Amino acid sequence: MKKELHIFFTALMFYTRIPCPATIDHNPDYLNKASRYFPLIGWIVGSVAFGVYCVFNYLVAPEIAVIFSMIASVLVTGAFHEDGFADVCDGFGGGWTKEKILIIMKDSAIGAYGAIGLVLLLVLKFQGLVQLIDVSDNPKFIIYNSQFIILLLLVSAHSISRLAAISIVFTHQYSREDASSKSKPIAQSYSWREVVGAFFFGLLPLVILSYFQWQMFLVLIPVFLTRFFLARYFQKWIDGYTGDCLGATQQVCEVVFYISVIALWKFI
Repeated sequence: MKKELHIFFTALMFYTRIPCPATIDHNPDYLNKASRYFPLIGWIVGSVAFGVYCVFNYLVAPEIAVIFSMIASVLVTGAFHEDGFADVCDGFGGGWTKEKILIIMKDSAIGAYGAIGLVLLLVLKFQGLVQLIDVSDNPKFIIYNSQFIILLLLVSAHSISRLAAISIVFTHQYSREDASSKSKPIAQSYSWREVVGAFFFGLLPLVILSYFQWQMFLVLIPVFLTRFFLARYFQKWIDGYTGDCLGATQQVCEVVFYISVIALWKFI
C-alpha cells in the first residue's frame, strides 16, 4: 500500500501542480508505473473543474463560469497537455522529416501553427462545455440531479481522454532516442498492472454515467477512433510518439468526447 501511494503521488507530481509530500521525486521506476494512475488524475482535474464551475455559476453567467472552470483545469495541470498540443501543431505543421519535427517540438517557443491550433482548440472546448451543460438539463436524459451528471461528464472526459493518450504507450514505440525527455521513463516498460489500472480508472466514471443512460458507452467509438488515427499519424511521421504527442492526444480526445456527447443526445 505504501508503495502504491508513492506511485500515485509520483503521478500526481508529474501530471499536475498539486503539492505532494517532500519524499516524492521523479524516480524513473515509479514514474514508469505511474502510468496506471494517469486516468485517475483525470478524476482530480475534472472534479476541480466542476467545483470551480459550481462556485462561479452562482455568481456569474454559466458561460463565464465555464471559462473559470477551464482556467482551473489549466492551472491544476500547469498547461502540461495544452503545451504538448501546441508543440505538436508546430512540429507537424512546420517539419517535413522526423528529425525536423522532433527538433521543432523540442523548442520551447510557440509558433504560428501552435498558437492558431491552441486558440481553435480552446474555442471548441469552451463551446462544447457550454452546450454540454445546457443539454444536461434535457428532460429526455436527466431525471436525476443535473449537477451530478455534469460532474460525471467532466470526470469521464478527463479520464477517458487520458486513457486514450496513455494507451498509445502500450501499443507504440517512443520516438526520441535521447534520454533527456521527462517522458522517457514512462515509455521504457510496462506490465499488466499499468494496462489494467489505466483502463479501470479510465472507464469507471463512464460506467457510472452509463447507469443513467446506457448509450453513453457509444462515445468511446469516436474517442478511440480519434486516438487510432492520431497514433497512426504519429507513427507515419516520427515512427512512434513523444510526450507532446500524448498531451495532444489527451486534448483532442477530450474535445471529441464533449462533441460526441452533444451529438449523441440529439438522437436519444
